[in-house]
Amino acid sequence: MTHPLRLPDFRLLFLGRTISTLGDAIVPAALAIAITRATGSSGALALVLGCAMVPRLLLLPLGGVVGDRFNPRAVALTTDLVRAAAQLFVGVELIGGEPSLAHIAAAEALGGIASAFALPTASPLVAGTVEKALRMRANALLASVSNAARLGGPALAGVLVYTAGAGWAFVLDGASFVVSAALLTRITVRHTPAERRPLFTELAEGWGELRSRSWYWTSLIAHGTWNGAAAVLLTLGPLIATRDLGGDGVWIAMTQAGALGLLAGSLLAGKVRPSRPVLIANLGLALYALPLAALAVAAPAPVTVVCYALAMTGLGFLNPVWQTAVQQEFPAQVLARVTSYDWLLSLAAAPLGYTLAPLAADAWGSTVPLLVAAALVALACVGTAAVPGVRRVGRSTPTATATATTEPAGAAPAPVEPTGPAGGSGAGRTAG
Repeated sequence: MTHPLRLPDFRLLFLGRTISTLGDAIVPAALAIAITRATGSSGALALVLGCAMVPRLLLLPLGGVVGDRFNPRAVALTTDLVRAAAQLFVGVELIGGEPSLAHIAAAEALGGIASAFALPTASPLVAGTVEKALRMRANALLASVSNAARLGGPALAGVLVYTAGAGWAFVLDGASFVVSAALLTRITVRHTPAERRPLFTELAEGWGELRSRSWYWTSLIAHGTWNGAAAVLLTLGPLIATRDLGGDGVWIAMTQAGALGLLAGSLLAGKVRPSRPVLIANLGLALYALPLAALAVAAPAPVTVVCYALAMTGLGFLNPVWQTAVQQEFPAQVLARVTSYDWLLSLAAAPLGYTLAPLAADAWGSTVPLLVAAALVALACVGTAAVPGVRRVGRSTPTATATATTEPAGAAPAPVEPTGPAGGSGAGRTAG
C-alpha cells in the first residue's frame, strides 16, 4: 500500500503543518515569560490569553460554515497569513523593548479570530489530499509530529528567550506560518463545496449531522467531560505535586512524561489494528482517571508520573483514530462544520473545570474535586461502550476497517491536551 508521504499534496501539507506546529509549540512559554516580565502581573497574562480564546470560541461555528463553502486550502492559506502577521507584530513589539499590552492583546485577538477559521479546515485538508485507505496513517503522522513538537517546543522557547529574547520566538512562529502558506499554494485539495444557503440554515444542517449520529455526540459528551477533568488536574495538580509529592520537579516530570505518552499514543495509533477503533479509543481516554485518583490520595511520585504517562498515551491514541473516523463517516460537504462543533464543545468545557476546581478545593479540600473528576471521566468514557454506534464505527465498511488498521486532532477536534494548546477530536486538542 502506498505511504501517504508518497502523495505529493499530502507531503507538502505534512511539511507545512510540521513547520507551523513547531513554531506554535514555542509560543506559550515565550508568551508567559514575555508578559510577566513586561507587566509583573498574572492578570495581564490572563487578559492576553482570554483575548485569543474568546473570539476563537465565538467564531468557530462560522469558521465551519466558511470551511464547507470554500476550498479548505484557500481558507487555511489566508488564516496562515493572518496569524503570521499577528505573531510578527507581537515579535516586533517585544524586540522594540517597550511592548504595549493593548497592542499584544489586539494581535492575539486577531490570531484567535484566524484560528477559529483555521481549525475546522484540518480534517477537510487531510480528506482532500489522502484517499480513505491511507487516512489513518496520515492522521497518525500528523499527530506524531504535533506531539513531538510539544515535547521539544518549551525547551526551544527557553533557549530563544534566554539568548535572543522572547520576541524572536514570535518572529520564528510568524515565519513558520509564512512557510506553511507558501507550501499551501502548491497543493491541490479535492473539495465539493456545500450548497450555499442562509447562514443559520447551514449552521443547523451541521448540528443536525452531529445529532443524527449517536456514536458522535455521545463520544463528544465523554470528550467534554475529559476536558473538564483535565482542567481540574491542571488547576490542582501543580500545588499537590510541589507540596505533597516532592517539589516542582515532580510536576515537571509529569508534564514531560505526558508529552512522551502523547507521542507514544499517536505512534501506536499508526500501527495497531483495532476492530472497534472509536470504542477502544474512548476506553483508552478513561485512563485519565488514574492520575486524578493518584493525586487525590497523594500516591508516591513515581506512581503518579506513570499514571499520567498512561493517561496521555490514551489521548495520543484517540486523536488520530477520532479524526479518521470523522473523515470517514461524515459527508465532505459538512466536514468543516461538524469539526467546528467538535472544537467548540471541547474548548468550552475546560473553563468550567478551571472555575469549579479551586472553589471545590477551598470548600472540601483537593481530594473531593479530584476524585469526582476521576469518577466522571471514567464513567463518561467507559459509558460510551453502551452505545451501539460507538461499537460499530470502523466496522461498517471494509474500507473503514482497513483505514483504521494501518499505520492526531485535536479537533478536532476530542479532549484538549492538558500540557499546552488543539486538533484530533476536541478531547485531545489544545487548541488549538
